[in-house]
Parts: sequence; C-alpha cells; structure tokens
Amino acid sequence: MIAHGKEIKVFCGNSNPAFAKGICQELGLEVGHCDVKQFADGEISVSVNETVRGCDVFVVQSTCSPVNNHLMELLIMIDAFRRASAGRITAVIPYFGYARQDRKAKGRDPISAKLVANMIVAAGADRVLTMDLHAAQIQGFFDIPVDNMLGNPVFVKYYMEKFDEKVYNHDDFVVVSPDVGSVARARAFAGKVHMGLAIVDKRRQKANFCEVMNVIGDVKDKTCILFDDLVDTAGSLCNAAKALVEVGGAAKVYACASHGVLSGPALQRIDESYIEELMVLNTIPLPAACTSPKIKQLDVAPLFSKAINRIYNETSISSLF
Repeated sequence: MIAHGKEIKVFCGNSNPAFAKGICQELGLEVGHCDVKQFADGEISVSVNETVRGCDVFVVQSTCSPVNNHLMELLIMIDAFRRASAGRITAVIPYFGYARQDRKAKGRDPISAKLVANMIVAAGADRVLTMDLHAAQIQGFFDIPVDNMLGNPVFVKYYMEKFDEKVYNHDDFVVVSPDVGSVARARAFAGKVHMGLAIVDKRRQKANFCEVMNVIGDVKDKTCILFDDLVDTAGSLCNAAKALVEVGGAAKVYACASHGVLSGPALQRIDESYIEELMVLNTIPLPAACTSPKIKQLDVAPLFSKAINRIYNETSISSLF
C-alpha cells in the first residue's frame, strides 16, 4: 500500500521556474499555483493558491544566486505546505548551496551544510531529492531520506555520442580531474566512457609565490575532458586547462560540470581559456550575461521527473543513478 498523498503536485520558487516547467511537462502536469514574492523590505511572501491537503507535494528550488533569498523561499514554501496539511513534502533541490562548507577546515569554522540541512528538516520537509552533492556525506546531515541523483550518466551518454568509439579511438582521450579532491568522481566517469585518467595537481611551493601546476598522467597530444561537479569562478578549471596544454602538451581540452554556478569573472575566464566547450546541466539557469558559444547545457528535467514519479509510486530510483 502506498502511504503518501493522493496526487502529485509540483510547485517552484523563483530560482529556476523553467526547470520546474520541464519536469511538469514530462509528468503531464501544470506547475502549481503559488505566488512567491518579496515585501518592500525584502522579506519573502508566499501565497499558495490551490489546495494541497493530503497531496504529495514536490517543491522545486535550486539554492543558487541569490542563494539566501532562494533558500528562504524554499523554507517558507515548505512551511506553508506543511501548515496546509500536505500529505508529504519533498524538497527537490537540483543544486544544493552551502555544500562546500561541509567540515571544519580550520578552527572556528561553521559547518553551514549541516545548518542548512537542519533548517530544511525543521521547516517540515519529509525527504530531499538533489543532484551531485559537492560532498556525498552531506546526505548524512539530514534526519530524513535523501536521494542524491548523479549527473554522470547524462555526461556519459553525451560524450559517447559526441566521440563515438566507432569513429574515435578512445586511447587518444583522457578524463582529467582538475584537482585531487575530484579524483573519485573523475575515475568513475573515465571507466564508463572507456578513457584514461589524469590529474592536475596544484601546489604553492612558498608563501606569496604562484601555484605550480603539475599534470599526473600522460596527456601529450591527447583530447582531454575535465570533469568536475561544479564551476563557480572557473579559476581552477581554466588553470587546469592551461596546465594540460602548456605543461602536459594536450591537443584539445573540453570540460563538463554538473552545476554551472558561473559567478564573478567566470564567463570571461572561460572565453579566454583553452577550453573548447564547457558542458553543464540545467540545474542552475545560465546567467543572463552568458552569450558564450563555448557554454552549453544538457537538460536533466526528464531525469528528475522519472525520480519524482518513482518516489510517488514508492519504487526504486537507484537505477537512475
């Protein structure tokens, strides 16, 4: 027996309404009627304009820029649905912000990811659906079920079609981790696309001296695919691409990341870099100023719609990972 609400209803805040609409199109639904606005002083105002009593409610909201506004929208929407007697509330967070603050790197550091998890639970969420958490252990910060979807299969499909093994020799391709911390993620991807693996290692030899970039692995005259979970200011990614070409002798450099945060000087850096193409998922909308032909998006709304449908029907979603 299915122990959830009587029907699916999908609502969204202001972070990525196009993504929520894509999910609803896949499910054959309309986006729920909900006004999410701000009062004159900046406080968030939420008005739910349809009944949700006993329903299985999914709130689609990435906590991307402006992060704090979108986080508060999510929390207030969850609270509104809980108080309106929703049968079950799932927070669908394609991009989970504050995930980089997942541990104490030095004395007196906060663990903001845990704080955000506590707030989501306290607001009244029954479960969380997200994608490519920056640190997988964040799932353990929640006292409710967390489904962490992986963008890996989407990128595998894209690059296996782009560089078909019938046409391209994959011995001439290398998947590259832009730093030591992303090696496990890059290794899993490299295994699925049948390519080699390399690592860009950066270190500062002395205080106030520039970082030295070393390439671990053979990338000479090869096509490299930099693989990471997110691109923020793009400094590390572009420096890694530069090291691959100037130090390692790579022929071409492509890059992909699940979340295109693309803040600050990111767009300019990517345009001026050795990167031929940066492929990101649409978990975050591209900045309005983004006109670069190098930056492209893959749609993961169909993947999220399948996950939502399986959550509603109480069936396994692990095969989607």
